[in-house]
Amino acid sequence: MEGTTAVVTGGSRGIGASVARRFASEGAYVVVCARSDGTLSSVVDDIEADGGHVTGLRADVRDEFDVERLMEVAAREGDGIDLVVAGAGVYHGTPGNTPLVEEAYSVFDDHLRTNGRGVYAAVREAVPHLNDGARILVPSGAVARDPKQGYGSYAVSKAFAEALARQFAVELDAAVGVVDPGTVDTDLTGGVGRDPDDVAGLFHWAAADAPTEDLDGGVLDLKAWKRATR
Repeated sequence: MEGTTAVVTGGSRGIGASVARRFASEGAYVVVCARSDGTLSSVVDDIEADGGHVTGLRADVRDEFDVERLMEVAAREGDGIDLVVAGAGVYHGTPGNTPLVEEAYSVFDDHLRTNGRGVYAAVREAVPHLNDGARILVPSGAVARDPKQGYGSYAVSKAFAEALARQFAVELDAAVGVVDPGTVDTDLTGGVGRDPDDVAGLFHWAAADAPTEDLDGGVLDLKAWKRATR
């Protein structure tokens, strides 16, 4: 990934933080953002301590002006953008215990605004700065395609994000696809699942080595990664 400029939204913890560290360790210049400077600074410090090249910015993906500034900084500092991981996300409530009919309208709205519209903003604001051969990765999960009881508007928001990925895939020259790492131990899952560091390799493969025709408009998951790298 030498010479690659990668933007990771939601990069202060969980999958985003692990992916940012992995990309930087592979030689990419990484621009990470989060709503809060506090948790983001530790990720930036880790990457710099390991000799990586990174910029951390406070940016809320619900605010398109924040995202516009994020992409402008990344493009200016990195000579365009080669890779976007639209990873910022929220889950309000206990995973598996948030039935749709019982959710507050404010929860419904924020799930869609962050997990869906936030993906839209990340891709749209990156487009003017994308280099030839750029890739855009949208993290998601099986609940977006195989609804399960109790996941409410979170599942709806991830289906929204996947639909955006498919539509962008047919409209953009860049390859746009979904990356599904399965259940990962993050704040969103209540501490259940794989260690985020264990799935960072899937995102590296999707970013650097997966066939473009498999990524663009598709879903790359753990099985595809393991088949390709075993």
